[in-house]
Amino acid sequence: MSKVTDPIADYLTRLRNAIQAKHRVVDIPASGMKKEITKILKEKGYILNYKFEDEVGYQGNIKIALKYNPETKVSAIKALERISKPGLRNYCHTDDIPRVLNGLGIAIISTSKGLVTDKEAKELNIGGEVLCYVY
Repeated sequence: MSKVTDPIADYLTRLRNAIQAKHRVVDIPASGMKKEITKILKEKGYILNYKFEDEVGYQGNIKIALKYNPETKVSAIKALERISKPGLRNYCHTDDIPRVLNGLGIAIISTSKGLVTDKEAKELNIGGEVLCYVY
């Protein structure tokens, strides 16, 4: 078993692969940040549902039910793009918060107030590390 150096990139890749393979549910090893990203994806309507399976003495799993259009079978998530990487962190000031697809997508930003979307960061008037874009 190899050690994952970038757990957020691994999380996004597992979601991307599951969507491409048209899976209904995907299992991902849990962490605090991954749980917060999952909550944001659910809140913004990119996934159907999620369940945190916590075991004692173990980090646990996140089961994510993916969302597809009932007629066209197209995923609600078009793209997941990692922005800030361990080798190159990407921070933004309040004035430089990115707009994803002219406001149609979301940027997930790690701030002093926790993980928030680009719109929430603007409202809170805080900047932070831009983790990823979802659209």
